[in-house]
Amino acid sequence: MSEPVILRTVLADSPLSAPLKRGEFASASVSFAFEEVKPVHRAFAPMVRRAAYDLSELAIVTALQAIAYGRPVVLLPAVVASRFQRGCLIAYRPHGVPAPERLADKRIGVRAYTQTTGMWVRAHLAEDYGLPVERMRWLTREGAHVEEFADPACVEPLDGNASLPDLLREGSIDAAILGNDLPRDEAFAPVIPDAAVRDRDWWDRHGFMPINHMVVASADACRREPAAVREAYRLLRRADEATRAPGSGPQPTMFGFDALRGPIGFVIDACLRQGLLPRRLTVEEVLGPARELLGHD
Repeated sequence: MSEPVILRTVLADSPLSAPLKRGEFASASVSFAFEEVKPVHRAFAPMVRRAAYDLSELAIVTALQAIAYGRPVVLLPAVVASRFQRGCLIAYRPHGVPAPERLADKRIGVRAYTQTTGMWVRAHLAEDYGLPVERMRWLTREGAHVEEFADPACVEPLDGNASLPDLLREGSIDAAILGNDLPRDEAFAPVIPDAAVRDRDWWDRHGFMPINHMVVASADACRREPAAVREAYRLLRRADEATRAPGSGPQPTMFGFDALRGPIGFVIDACLRQGLLPRRLTVEEVLGPARELLGHD
C-alpha cells in the first residue's frame, strides 16, 4: 500500500478542526501536517504571496483579492468560520459613544482596511444607516495580505505601535473594529446598541452568517495531488457534519457550491462598493476551479 500524501495545512483551533487535529477522521490516502500559526491571519500573506501551505484557512476578502490578482490559490466551497459582526464596532465609553448614524467624518481604527470583519461592519453601516465608506476616515495598522492591492484614498496608516484599544483610550480614534481580540473591559461599548437584534434580523433575511474564513488549496497542490485535495475536502465535510450544532439556526460553517453561490455573490458586491476589488468577479470565476477539481460536492 502506498503512503498517504501529506498536505501542509493551517487551520485555526475550532470545533471543526479539533477532530481533524486529533486524527479522529483519517484516510489511507491523505494526511494533514498541521502547522500552528497564531493568530491564524498570520498565515494569510504567506499563503497568497508564496503558496506556503497546501491547504490553508483564509479570510474571504483576501481569497477574493487573491483570485482577482491571479494568485495561485483555489477557493474550496468550505466556510470554517463565520460570525455576526455588528458588535465588533466599539468605542470608549468615557469619551462618549458616537451614534452609528453620526459616524460620518469620524476616525475608525481597524487592523487592515482589507480585514474581513471591517468589510462586514462597513457593509452593515451602509445597509443600516446609509453611510458610504468614503464618509469615514479609516486608520489602519497593516496593509493587505495581497501585495498588489492599494488602499483607497479614505484610508490612512496609523503612526506608532499603540493598540487600537489604547488609541481609543487616548482619544486618537473615535471607534475601532476588532474581532477575536475584542476587549472585555466594560469601558468599551458597542457603537451599534441593538447589534444582536439587527444581526438576527439579517440572518432571517439572508439565511447565512457573515462569512469570515474559508479554505483554499494551493494551485500547485491541486495540480500535483488532485485526489489528495479531494480527499482532504471530504474529511473537512465529515468533521463539519460531526461537529455541527443541531437545529436550523445560525451556523458558523457552510459547505457546498449551491449553499455558497448567494453568499459569495453578496460579498463580491460588498467588496466592489468598498473599493476592495480591482474588478467585478463572477461567482463561477471564484468557485469554478474548485468545481473542476471536486466535481459535484
